[in-house]
Amino acid sequence: MKLKDKIAIVTGGTRDIGRAVSIKLAKEGAKVVVNYYNNEENAKETLTAIRELGGEAIMVKGDMTIKADVDDMIKKSIDAFGDTIDILVNNAGGLVARKTMAEMDEDFFDKVIKLNLNSTFLVSQAVLPYMKSGASIVNLASLAGRDGGGGGSIAYATSKGAVMTFTRGLAKEVGPKGIRVNALCPGMIATTFHDTFTVDAIREKVAASTPLKREGQAEEIANTVACLASDDTSFITGANIDINGGLAFS
Repeated sequence: MKLKDKIAIVTGGTRDIGRAVSIKLAKEGAKVVVNYYNNEENAKETLTAIRELGGEAIMVKGDMTIKADVDDMIKKSIDAFGDTIDILVNNAGGLVARKTMAEMDEDFFDKVIKLNLNSTFLVSQAVLPYMKSGASIVNLASLAGRDGGGGGSIAYATSKGAVMTFTRGLAKEVGPKGIRVNALCPGMIATTFHDTFTVDAIREKVAASTPLKREGQAEEIANTVACLASDDTSFITGANIDINGGLAFS
């Protein structure tokens, strides 16, 4: 129970990595605000899983690229758990589609950047006034932010690279207040993201090229998030931490 009575917000917290993070933080004693956008059923399942563990959580619908929705989420967190927020996990985001430069238009590029980068900015900005010394922000970046990603993921890789730089800059700004900001850069993780956007042959090839010879699991990401949110990592900030089974080294 390393996070006992801490208040945590997890954006995109209802499936895959987001769900695993929400459940793990609750297992460690945090009270969790589970954000979702378009799948209420998934949100209810995540909420049920937390409550079956004896944890406390609420679910809040909202588009994290829209400031009014972000502000509403913060208000509901305060109404439920008080006016302190100890942990923020910026997980909302996505690839949207694989498109080459020739296939992309400006609207598509802007949509991907907004989904991954603007959401991280808006939620972080809204949460920071409620954070005190010892609080922690964990952003979900990607190996794609380091290596440019797979085919057709230029916009996604660009947005995740920007999240990594945002992480470093914000860590410097809020460090004097005792607030830490880090990011994770997952490689191939077995989620619906890759079920949707990556063909089996590529997944098998990547797994075979990974020293650990497998894909990662959402729970392994969640374990690392919980560690970064805890006092166990009290002198780590501004880090973009690789979690890819040894596929690539920074």
